[in-house]
Amino acid sequence: MKERKTEFHFFTIMEYEEEAAYLQDMRRSGWKLEKVTFPGIYRFTRCQPEEVVYQLDYNQDGIANKEEYVQMFSDCGWEYLFDFMGYSYFCKSRELMTGREEIFCDDQSRLDMIKRIFFGRILPLLVTFLCGIIPSFYCFAFQEENRTWAVVFGIFFFLYLALFIHYALQFYRIRQRLKR
Repeated sequence: MKERKTEFHFFTIMEYEEEAAYLQDMRRSGWKLEKVTFPGIYRFTRCQPEEVVYQLDYNQDGIANKEEYVQMFSDCGWEYLFDFMGYSYFCKSRELMTGREEIFCDDQSRLDMIKRIFFGRILPLLVTFLCGIIPSFYCFAFQEENRTWAVVFGIFFFLYLALFIHYALQFYRIRQRLKR
């Protein structure tokens, strides 16, 4: 029987809850998360099936002050696993929980994390889009000898636009759900 397993599973930066549910299902099936690598490669080792809750936090300040950040969660019984792409991964056995526990104590702290994701990940993409992709597309679009580059930047333009629309819809849905 295999002792290690690698799976590809892609989650967008706003799908942190779906990613946590996926990791919980894997642990319930007897696969313990070892690490995540880009782009969406999850490495697991075989373990005893167990009910474990996974939580992800996006907090650059926490990563910058790693010792205090990890200790704060450890004091509440959460095991720190690792950081990947700005997210910190934590887990806790259901046996140690009293009811439904999460690393966020209320909806306002969840909204704060969504805002950190926006300013840490989406805003830089938006700046790249506005300062890089659009001007480049505009410059190459009107030069006869660089039509190929205009097509390339046109493709980037529409990919970025689709990403922004997708993220904006996810952000809006999560924000509306948390505000209720």
